[in-house]
Amino acid sequence: MLNILWPVFILISFLYAIVKGNVEAINQSIFTSATSAVELSITFFGTLCLWNGIMKIAQETSFTEKLTKVLKPLIHFLFPECKENEKAKEEISMNMIANILGLGNAATPLGLKAMKTLQKENPKKDTVSYSMAMFIVMNTASIQLIPTTVIAIRNSFHSSNPTQILFPTWGATLAAFFTVVFVTKICIAIDKKRTDTNILIRKKRK
Repeated sequence: MLNILWPVFILISFLYAIVKGNVEAINQSIFTSATSAVELSITFFGTLCLWNGIMKIAQETSFTEKLTKVLKPLIHFLFPECKENEKAKEEISMNMIANILGLGNAATPLGLKAMKTLQKENPKKDTVSYSMAMFIVMNTASIQLIPTTVIAIRNSFHSSNPTQILFPTWGATLAAFFTVVFVTKICIAIDKKRTDTNILIRKKRK
């Protein structure tokens, strides 16, 4: 879908610029944006390398196990189907830590690994399991204590106080996280009840 939307948006922009006589302004913005993109990428490079390296070290040491133990009660509550799956719990905990630190780029590969592990335990391969559904919404509205990426962006644009967004970020992400968890838990409970009812009806018919 994005492969269609972006070319359409670009085409509309060019046509509008031609109609309004702003072709020169668009050409100038293209080169300016390209320069800004390169500068922003270089700014991100150091920050992302640092935190990705820290996460890799954590994976290779006993630190991962300690983090998993700290997050164990929360993971058991969110993913009751994964109580016996230590690998999934470890990958989920690392993903959660990466998201808490605001490292979206580091959290993505960890999240993909966790989803693959959850899919292996999924009895219905063509249907998202309860754990997978919870993991998706948890990542969509993850808690961020240190929004590293956003701070790096604000710093690259010479913000006088890049960390000023900390308190609003905590409030917004906490509210989003607890809301989606609550709603997802209700939806899972309703689906489980409906499934149990259907199974009971089938047994009675037999």
